Amino acid sequence: MFKNITGAILSGGKSQRMGTNKSLLKFGEQTAIERVRDMMSPLFEKVNLITNEPELYQFLNLEMHQDILKGSGPISGIHTALKVSENEKVFILSCDMPFVNRLVIEYIISYPNDNKIVVPKADGFIQQLCGVYNKSLLPFIEENLINTSSTEERNPDQTKRKCKVHRLLEEVPSTIIDMEKDYPYYKNDLFFNMNTPEDYEYARKMSTSSNYNER
Repeated sequence: MFKNITGAILSGGKSQRMGTNKSLLKFGEQTAIERVRDMMSPLFEKVNLITNEPELYQFLNLEMHQDILKGSGPISGIHTALKVSENEKVFILSCDMPFVNRLVIEYIISYPNDNKIVVPKADGFIQQLCGVYNKSLLPFIEENLINTSSTEERNPDQTKRKCKVHRLLEEVPSTIIDMEKDYPYYKNDLFFNMNTPEDYEYARKMSTSSNYNER
């Protein structure tokens, strides 16, 4: 168990492409978010749920926090997770990544580095909502990413520039782990993200496959 790192589950997306709240979709007898909770709880002494709909998640028996500064997407969730953490480091995980497992999290946390962010890269993408973030990032996030939201809303060209989390990764010291190259247990779709009904059906079928039993 990691006592000096807080776990944080993000469940703040609008699920527009899914058409329903993807965190509550079922995998057997459990919802997607219950699977994430049960996987993370043995790893961290404290696990927080970051959500703007706490009334939906009372059954999880987790401490819940709403975005302190709303309206900036996933960066608002990361900001809140860091703000409420009593530890300097927080492991962030989105609720819609059903194949991330305990060994993956342990590998990312233990990866040798001296940077403020550690996230994996796989399937051609940086997986920014599955990694370690340092509380010392808060001043930068507040000054450069969240507090600029109103300015960017008045300037559409800036709004389209890029995801705020990607900007954070570019502008502060970050370690990007090439999981396909470095992680010995890498499997395709390990960081699969559910966005559509078709994604859910695929994930549900794959979750029963022996290919995705945790090592």
